[in-house]
Amino acid sequence: MVENRLQKIAQKAKHMSVEDVLKYLNVDPSTGLSVEEARRRLKEVGPNEIPEKKISPLRKFLSYFWGPIPWMIEIAAILSAVVHHWEDFWIILSLLIINGVVGFWQERKAENIMEYLKQKLALEVRVLRDGRWTTIPARELVPGDIVRLRMGDVIPADIKLIDGDFLTVDESALTGESVPVTKKAGAVVYSGSIVKRGEMTGAVVATGLSTYFGRTVQLVQTAKTTSEYQKLVINIGNYLIVLSIIMISIMFIVELHRGKPFLDLLRFALVLTVAAIPAALPAVMSITMAIGAYELAKRQAIVTKLVAIEELASVDTLCADKTGTLTKNQLTVEQPVSWNGFTVEDMLFYAALASKEENKDPIDLAVLKAVANTEKLKKCKQVKFVPFDPVIKHTEAEVECDGKRFKTAKGAPQVILKMANADENLTREVMAKVEELAKRGYRTLGVAVDLGDGWKFAGLIPLFDPPRDDSAETVKFLRRNGIRVKMITGDHIAIGKEIAKILSIGTKIHTADELENAKEHRLIQLCEEADGFAQVYPEHKFRIVQALQEAGHKVAMTGDGVNDAPALKQANVGIAVSGATDAARAAADIALLAAGIGTIKNAIVEARKIFQRMHSYVLYRITETIRVLFFVTLSILVYNFYPITAAMIILLALLNDLPIITIAYDNVRINRWPEKWNIKEVLTVSTIIGSMGVIETFLLLVIMVDYFHISPTTATGLALLQSIIFLKLAVAGHLTIFVTRTRGPFWSIMPGKWLLWSAVGTKLLATLLVAYGWGVMAAGWKYVAFIWAYCIVWFFIEDVTKRAAYRFFSWEVKHQHHKAAF
Repeated sequence: MVENRLQKIAQKAKHMSVEDVLKYLNVDPSTGLSVEEARRRLKEVGPNEIPEKKISPLRKFLSYFWGPIPWMIEIAAILSAVVHHWEDFWIILSLLIINGVVGFWQERKAENIMEYLKQKLALEVRVLRDGRWTTIPARELVPGDIVRLRMGDVIPADIKLIDGDFLTVDESALTGESVPVTKKAGAVVYSGSIVKRGEMTGAVVATGLSTYFGRTVQLVQTAKTTSEYQKLVINIGNYLIVLSIIMISIMFIVELHRGKPFLDLLRFALVLTVAAIPAALPAVMSITMAIGAYELAKRQAIVTKLVAIEELASVDTLCADKTGTLTKNQLTVEQPVSWNGFTVEDMLFYAALASKEENKDPIDLAVLKAVANTEKLKKCKQVKFVPFDPVIKHTEAEVECDGKRFKTAKGAPQVILKMANADENLTREVMAKVEELAKRGYRTLGVAVDLGDGWKFAGLIPLFDPPRDDSAETVKFLRRNGIRVKMITGDHIAIGKEIAKILSIGTKIHTADELENAKEHRLIQLCEEADGFAQVYPEHKFRIVQALQEAGHKVAMTGDGVNDAPALKQANVGIAVSGATDAARAAADIALLAAGIGTIKNAIVEARKIFQRMHSYVLYRITETIRVLFFVTLSILVYNFYPITAAMIILLALLNDLPIITIAYDNVRINRWPEKWNIKEVLTVSTIIGSMGVIETFLLLVIMVDYFHISPTTATGLALLQSIIFLKLAVAGHLTIFVTRTRGPFWSIMPGKWLLWSAVGTKLLATLLVAYGWGVMAAGWKYVAFIWAYCIVWFFIEDVTKRAAYRFFSWEVKHQHHKAAF
């Protein structure tokens, strides 16, 4: 078996020579495996992934009948059987099963969405197959594959390094050791570690379960911190639980004193508790966010943490990279300038030799494209290549042309001048030209060559990266919607100012030196007032984010490199832009598949829509709990009878929850400022609307008893009253959905078709049940018509009351708007 042989090599690879490993793996490092051989090995050893422990669908379905809330419903069913209320027993049992099916369906849908998102973020790797470098999903790697690793990559398997200078690898996720380690040819790097510096080629020695740590890195992570959303759910749950305990305790004590049978009372109290406590609140809000995450994926923004959606809706500051986010990252060479007797053609030729086409670096591709004599390039061979990284700020190559060896380099002009030991006059002359080009928006590369007599400065290559077509419009849109864009670039401050001016971001651009020299208080002030930052290193991004957060801002930060990871983690929402390294994507909350800031705009708009839907659901759920809980308790205390049965309470909860699930697809209108959970407002407005519901329902009960003379003291009268109250709560509850979903008049936003028709359908079902007596006492169409008319009148009253309640809080909304205005 290949698997057994490869398991042995995985254990021995650390101590085997490169030649022995390649021989054992039966692979030629110059051509790699054939596609056919790779396919055969994949079939034999399986995909490069750790199989997830799957819970059987049946077991997962049965789990919906295990837990405090299901137990309470099951006890209520058993107690119904004990006291021979068989009709209630079968209704409660049926509804328990239906509730399990709905919950199971919701969770499966959320899981399917997250699985889809994981596939979108699948790790990819550069592999040599049939002599050609190609990119494949990491799960298709097999032992023996020749792969290329470079800065920012998450290592996809256990790999024996065979060629290249060095790799600096961060193994902290695996070993807990925070200091990166340097690896050279002959060493093994392990799955899940991150390349911090360098570039090397290696041979895969172990995949999947055979890797050293027996697992692959998980890009889609779960957040351990408590988000505003999680705090909200906890606060709402506590509020309703306290209300439920108080009201049900009062009812229980009074009814026991009146001599009601203990089992009957216990059964009713259990069911009322189940209806009052929003056990489904976290699940419904999670499915709302999961569906929202799917919508964001269609807009090319992949969410790795669901709570990031709620955080994104509250962002008021976006720190955006210039290159590739605000600009096209499509560099073109513009009017190169040569020095020291070199021609422009020679200078471009030397710069091209310090580039590597297969790395697909935008600067390298622009330089290679500018070379006229490509045949001359093909005759030269790179003997050694040092890739760019933010520390050395240049690329360097040792090449062989026509039997002669020499070195070339390209990179930041100041770095190249230092390599060439440029005197003061040359440095001043070159940097003046760099400054002049920067003011016109050009990023400039220096080029040097060592032909055997030391490094000589060869010239400058101006590169222009134009703003994206949608950047200016998107910046304007974000500012109009309460989000300030701050541009971040490693380029010269003059380039930063020019691009910021074109995009109407502003011209208050500060440099890294100013950040370094600023004391804490001044740093916060500097970051708040700045329109952008230039000449920054990735580590400065972390300080910028931290300072803005200390000033009370919710910050989104874009990044693409391995060194951006700390800032992406620190930000309220870390955004890995298109083309980001695997390490940046692993650290981010959202990964963009499409280039540009327009995708971020779409993501923010979608996040605010999702926030509005969650806000509507929370408001509705609290309102309904208060309406049912307080009304039932008040009715029992005043009239000494149960206004609805235990089975009706569960049926009512089910009929109310079915349409509210579709809130995830509702039409909403986004606010013109960042969203924020105002718990005081949510609880106050929902309590006011819920209290109106208590008044209107109790008033209906008074009308039925005192004016329609339906006596609750007879079995027929009691059953009829319970049917009428059930229908009233069902109809009014569904109408309340349309009250709570808007801040303005209910007609101001057209409801989504799924929400509208599900509400209509469940209201129709409740109406037919009561009109014809399906499982309840038949009330007839006369009472049904009266209840509908009564509910519609109160629907308008509730809507007016809601608008008045929001006006009461308008000072806070205006205050938020004022903070977001610039």
